[in-house]
Amino acid sequence: MGVGADNKSVSTSAKFTLQQLEEEKEEVELDKMTPGSAEAMRLAKADPQSTESRELWGRRLEFVLASIGYAVGLGNVWRFPYLCYRSGGGAFLIPYLIMLFLCGIPLLFMEFTVGQYTRLGPVHALAKICPLFKGVGLATVVISYVLCTYYNVLMTWALYYLLHSFSPSLPWQSCNNTWNAVGNCSTGFPGNATHLQSASQQFFDHKVLEVTTGIEHAGGIRWELFGLLVLAWAIVYLCIFKGVKSTGKVVYFTATFPYFILFALLINNVQLPGAKDGILFFLMPNWSKLLEVQVWVNAAAQIFNSIGISFGSMISMASYNKFNNNILRDTFIVCLANSATSIVAGFVIFSAIGYMAHIHNLPVDDIATDGPGLVFVVYPEVFSTMPFSQLWAPLFFIMLLCLGLDSQFAMVEVAVTFIMDGFGKKILPIFKRKELIILAVCSFGFLLGIPHITRGGIYVFQLMDHYTAVVSLMFLAFFEVLAITLIFGVRRLSIMVEKMLGKKPNLFFRVCWQFLSPMLVLGILISSIFQYTPARYGKSYTYPFWAEVVGWFISLVSIIWIPLGALHELWTTEGSMLQRLKKSITPTVDLESVSEKPSTESIVLFTAA
Repeated sequence: MGVGADNKSVSTSAKFTLQQLEEEKEEVELDKMTPGSAEAMRLAKADPQSTESRELWGRRLEFVLASIGYAVGLGNVWRFPYLCYRSGGGAFLIPYLIMLFLCGIPLLFMEFTVGQYTRLGPVHALAKICPLFKGVGLATVVISYVLCTYYNVLMTWALYYLLHSFSPSLPWQSCNNTWNAVGNCSTGFPGNATHLQSASQQFFDHKVLEVTTGIEHAGGIRWELFGLLVLAWAIVYLCIFKGVKSTGKVVYFTATFPYFILFALLINNVQLPGAKDGILFFLMPNWSKLLEVQVWVNAAAQIFNSIGISFGSMISMASYNKFNNNILRDTFIVCLANSATSIVAGFVIFSAIGYMAHIHNLPVDDIATDGPGLVFVVYPEVFSTMPFSQLWAPLFFIMLLCLGLDSQFAMVEVAVTFIMDGFGKKILPIFKRKELIILAVCSFGFLLGIPHITRGGIYVFQLMDHYTAVVSLMFLAFFEVLAITLIFGVRRLSIMVEKMLGKKPNLFFRVCWQFLSPMLVLGILISSIFQYTPARYGKSYTYPFWAEVVGWFISLVSIIWIPLGALHELWTTEGSMLQRLKKSITPTVDLESVSEKPSTESIVLFTAA
């Protein structure tokens, strides 16, 4: 027995010596690395919960394309052009570009900084930066996931149109179909004849949706759309089930293909009769509009919604970067590509609308619209009169699918990142593989999307979109900016940038973070509150009171986590109320142990940007 004990002691001592040798070897290897990369490895070892086995983008280009794909979505096609002409035409570009540089670029740079430095998703990153507002991170996850449950319904409609665009003749071209109400169907746009509907409008209402008279009449499930919703979620799953490794490869196609179609449509559309009138209608400046406060608020809100600030997606995607990736350069690329795409889309849309106005001898204003009606009613009608309509229609709906899928990838990834950062060690033994966790996230999102593909689903869709994307978002944005720029502080944020890029952000970014961006976000929030209007569908349908209550409940599903998180932090922190408050606004993110000297490559990249 004594011999066995001695042998065990020797064995343990040998293991300890080997462990020391391994650690010394690792330290030597770290010292040989660039300081920025070495520190990233040390942080990974020091904080296993946040970075253990964390994936990285295969190449920097994959991160850039994924970010552009997320930012450039359906809103660039159906919202910006309409908002531009309604808010002063070419004059609107002045407040739009000002808000881009004072709000969009600084806040995206802020989110990239937080994600890349902490290497955590929004929930755990914000909990470290400002424990008092840790609920903001959870709120961003909730709003992104709620959004993705009905955003995929748009992909379902696009798939439906794509499949029908391969018919011998486009089914929305004529009034001679079983779903048409012949007495009030028009093969063109009805103009001021309010009793008439276009053939494309009736196809959308009576064939695609089989729409009921209101949200109180669900009308049962549209089984064709049910099957396509399954297909849409299957496509999403197959593109992201391997994490950023698979997403990074998919975005090479989904983020670039829409540009080929946009430019092809632009070249085709500008040659159509009447296109010039539509483009002039889009760009003709109305300088008096610049004196209206709402135009400036619209510009800021468009920048905010388009880039995707406070959805948590940009923080999540940046958390998979290398520690010294040049996020400043990436910020400018993403923001400028997003805005340029919106402007190009404006030319594409309004050249086509001008053509339709010319064909039907109607004012452009009678045809211009925004939202789903633009891409599922107006543009299909445009294709029905274009040369080579059988070619343009499928390409257009494939483009819509690509635009939507990129955004969908990022929103689902927020939920997956939250689960893996917070509960990965606990649930991986149950699910065995990360792919099954992603499958569970997608399956639950599919179940939540079923109400949208009932016959009354369009009313549910509009209600969700209004109270999620309009009401909730600005509350979340305000508290995120408050937590990071004002409580965590610009000084600490600048240290993060310096550790990663080798140089503090310049005066422009510091002034924007400290003063301009918070003021703009607060202004948008106040304006949204005072100019609140209940949700509507179309021009005539108003929601019943109980539906409005449900809408506000949908808003609270995300917002409520902000006060709950603050109360939980104060309750679990020891000391007097003043001590608790002081501790709850003290960040726990490590700003001292990071190497002061990042790699030479990052310094060169920062200077180049």
